[in-house]
Formats: sequence, structure tokens, C-alpha cells
Amino acid sequence: MSAPREPAGAKLVAGLLFRNFEDQNHILDLLTDRFGQLDLLTEARAFTYTDYYEKEMGPSLYRRLASFAALVRPETLPDIKLFSNDLEMRFADGSRRRVNIDPGLLSVERLLLATGKNYTHRVYLRDGIYADLTLIYQNGSYRPLPWTYPDYGAPQTLHFLGVLRQKLIYQQTNRLPRKACLKGSDI
Repeated sequence: MSAPREPAGAKLVAGLLFRNFEDQNHILDLLTDRFGQLDLLTEARAFTYTDYYEKEMGPSLYRRLASFAALVRPETLPDIKLFSNDLEMRFADGSRRRVNIDPGLLSVERLLLATGKNYTHRVYLRDGIYADLTLIYQNGSYRPLPWTYPDYGAPQTLHFLGVLRQKLIYQQTNRLPRKACLKGSDI
């Protein structure tokens, strides 16, 4: 029999997809007002993995990942997603979003993204929100799964999340990790 235990805190991450840097900056300000200061932020990179969002958001999109300093409880993921949905709608031009926010939780074992869409690999949480198992940690790094969005499986993203995992371990244990997994290119 397993004994129920409270889970460790997780790193809140947010993937931002946007065209206009001013919109992105304003969203980051509102996210930090709600969830506290950022601890890591990737460079904004051209989003070239798919044209899926262009009809709604227009061409020349950028992707950026942000993480927050404070750890969060895993059960707060639906509340975080509902807040990010509200921000997306507040910044929309009618029904067309100007910023797409993908909140997620990074744990030592996995990356979960929050979504409002059901699918085979998604688990219902509450209030219309599902947890999408996006990456798993295996053999020294986060690994994509067959359904992982290509930008989350990109080497730069995996490297960033590996660095973030090291910080998470330190925050959870107050000890430096035994092995660093800093392979690959820059953040």
C-alpha cells in the first residue's frame, strides 16, 4: 500500500507566444504582479515550428519561456491557467489573441502544461482544465513524447528546462545537485 504524501513545490513556467514586444512586456508585468518575480527568462526566438497560430495572431511570432522564483503547489495549476486565459482575452482584439500563454509546472520528473482541451495523454484536473504530460525526465534530461509540441522538444528548450531543474532541486533541498546536466547550446 502506498502512503499518501504531499508533493513538493514545482517551478511555474509560462510559454509566451506573441508578435509585439510591448504586449509581451505588459503580460510579463501582470504575471509577476500575480506570481512574483521571474528567475529565468529565455531569449525571444522566432516561432517557426508551425503556422497554426498565424490565422489568429498574424505572422512573425516569437516564443519565450519564463520561470518564476517562488515554487507553487501542483494543485494550483487550474487557477493559474484560468488566470492566463483571462489575460489572453483582456489583450485580445475581439476573438483574436495577441498573446498566447502556456502555463505549466516543472517538477524534477516532468513538465506539465495546462490546457482546456482533452486528449488521450491529458488528465482532467477541474474547472475545464487538463494537465498535458509534455516532457519526462529520463537518462539525464527532459525527453519529448510523441505528442510533445516541437518547440517544447527543441534543444534550446530542453537545455533551459535542464538548467531550471537544477535550480528547482536546490530550492527543494537547499543543496546543490550532485550532477549538472548542462549539455548543449546556450539558453
